[in-house]
Amino acid sequence: MEALTRIKSHTNLMSLATPQSTQMEVRPGFIEFVWGQPDPDLLPVEALRRATPLALERFGAEMLAYGAAAGAGPLLAWAANRVREKEGVTLSLDEIISTAGNSDAVDQICTLFTQPGEVALVESPTYHLALRILHDHGLDIRPVPLDEGGLNLEALKTTLAALKREGKPPKLLYTIPTFHNPTGLSLAAERRRALAALAQEENFLIVEDDVYRELVYEGSAPPSLWSLAPSGPILRLGSFAKSLAPGLRLGFITGAAEHLRKMVDSGLRDSGGGLNHYTAMVVGALCLAGDFDEQVALFKQEYSARRDALLAALAEHMPPDVTWTKPAGGFFVWVTLPKKLNAASLLPAAEELRVSFIPGHKFCLDGRGQNALRLAFSLYKPAELAEGVKRLAQVVRAAL
Repeated sequence: MEALTRIKSHTNLMSLATPQSTQMEVRPGFIEFVWGQPDPDLLPVEALRRATPLALERFGAEMLAYGAAAGAGPLLAWAANRVREKEGVTLSLDEIISTAGNSDAVDQICTLFTQPGEVALVESPTYHLALRILHDHGLDIRPVPLDEGGLNLEALKTTLAALKREGKPPKLLYTIPTFHNPTGLSLAAERRRALAALAQEENFLIVEDDVYRELVYEGSAPPSLWSLAPSGPILRLGSFAKSLAPGLRLGFITGAAEHLRKMVDSGLRDSGGGLNHYTAMVVGALCLAGDFDEQVALFKQEYSARRDALLAALAEHMPPDVTWTKPAGGFFVWVTLPKKLNAASLLPAAEELRVSFIPGHKFCLDGRGQNALRLAFSLYKPAELAEGVKRLAQVVRAAL
């Protein structure tokens, strides 16, 4: 009790030095479609409260050591077994490593597999914050358009041919083929094998951001690109950010041993051992206790209801010439307005009605998305989502 009192006392002092304790800031009275983050009420506080002493009892001081360079053994063993059960691929110990989340993984891959000035391909639109990481590494980022089937492979081939003429073959392709951010689309089945084969043929690395795989609301998630060619030039990034909690900063990579060895032998891991080792051991205990499946089931139940509420509200309130995607998983719906409207120019009017979104051009490097916007449905309950769409539709109708 005395220790708790001291913590509370210091927390009051800390609040003076730190304006906010989380990345997300929701304005009172607003419905912020901006945030692709989980509802705090759904996060697994109790499961982690149980897992922490369980892990300390089971693993003891091993949790407080640097940890193996590849990552925490209990977590990697569980993850490898889940991959085998869900994706039908049996992993050897050198084909999976842990990360401090997918942003960390992209940063590590850029550090070890690219040099400034080399070409990185991305989808258009794509996850806008991944673009910042690629920019940090001085890469020459080239967009390839999406269509209703995901990444347009014919456009990709045209881009590859143009890069050959420039003498600048791409080093990597960053892609989110399953429940894409921001569109919610998934790469068509027939394109998946073709893309994996093309990467092998053209000798570029696919960085497959697979963060939303567990959050599937209809049927099952399509096969990962990596699972179709486990020995190919594909690094699949898995994460617990959406399936458990983003604050864990924890994920994993599956890929060919030759690629992962380069990461395991890097100076970062040689110096510090496994990334986020203590948390990885706690999450390993949580997963081995069976709480992961229970948490994912809760998320799927809640988020699928929220997705349905958002789609229903769009159908009820939006004008007939507004269209949107209907994602089978993930967090996002991509709304396309009539061409004469500019989403960014509508944002001030939307905020006057206390609703916000991210304009589509923020996700594009090629001028696309001017009449589009992203809506995230993970943060709010169905009634709030419906109210947010009602406000947004009022702005759209006024602009038309």
